[in-house]
Amino acid sequence: MSETPYPQHTALSLAASGVPVLPLRRSKVPFGNCPTCAHNACGGRPNMKTPGPCRCPSVCHAWAAATTDPALIVSPPWAAAWRQAVCVGYHPGGADLTVVDLDDADAIAWARIALPPTRTVPTTRGEHWIYRGAMASRNAVRPGVDIKSTMAYARYLGPGTGIMAALPDAVRALAVKEPPTARPAPHAVAVPAGVGGGKCRHRTPAYLDRGIAMAEQRITEASSAVHTTVYRTFLAVLSTHGRCGCLTDTHVARLFTAAQSKGETARHCTDAWINARTTLGL
Repeated sequence: MSETPYPQHTALSLAASGVPVLPLRRSKVPFGNCPTCAHNACGGRPNMKTPGPCRCPSVCHAWAAATTDPALIVSPPWAAAWRQAVCVGYHPGGADLTVVDLDDADAIAWARIALPPTRTVPTTRGEHWIYRGAMASRNAVRPGVDIKSTMAYARYLGPGTGIMAALPDAVRALAVKEPPTARPAPHAVAVPAGVGGGKCRHRTPAYLDRGIAMAEQRITEASSAVHTTVYRTFLAVLSTHGRCGCLTDTHVARLFTAAQSKGETARHCTDAWINARTTLGL
């Protein structure tokens, strides 16, 4: 998909139809917070309809900055951002919409079987299926599938085709997260030992250490979607090393430390680890 040639014009048109918009910079991510709002020192901003302590006029707080106010969209702080923007983002939940983001052909094939047809928008790698109605957002609900609605943003890629359907229960069910029966401490995550005995091929220092180092690097270099990156990295590590018992508490602690350096809490790390293990049947 080509980038929007005149992002501000597109944003004004969307805002006029009631869709809250925000500019997205290179890599299709929101602009960073201004110095006053860095690290949410301002107190944050829940959203534009529910005023919070922040009154910053700049493009801060990602999805929470999305607005339908044309005066704000053309104001000097925003105008500078639009000149650097490569495309338009929008807050689906703020427009009472839900986007099912399908990343690849396998995800699209699954959706055509499991979900009712609705308005469809082609993306670079897959499709956005847009439903009428808002819900909680959640990434990686299944391979190649994210849900973007409240407290999330999506990239505007055009009006799409097809009649928009009401949000079905099948989509709502994807975001339901079963609570774990036990929540082990991050430093005491148990990994099942290998089956069949014999020496584990992963115990060679070069193989295992390289894998953990690459996982750490993938997490620490994430510039967006940190939650998803952490979960998918944990999933990759466990799929390779989780069944043979080669992971130690030290290895797991290294991964958790990398995730926490990107702002994840110990609880988020533990949840992601448990969810990855559950997905793999460990």
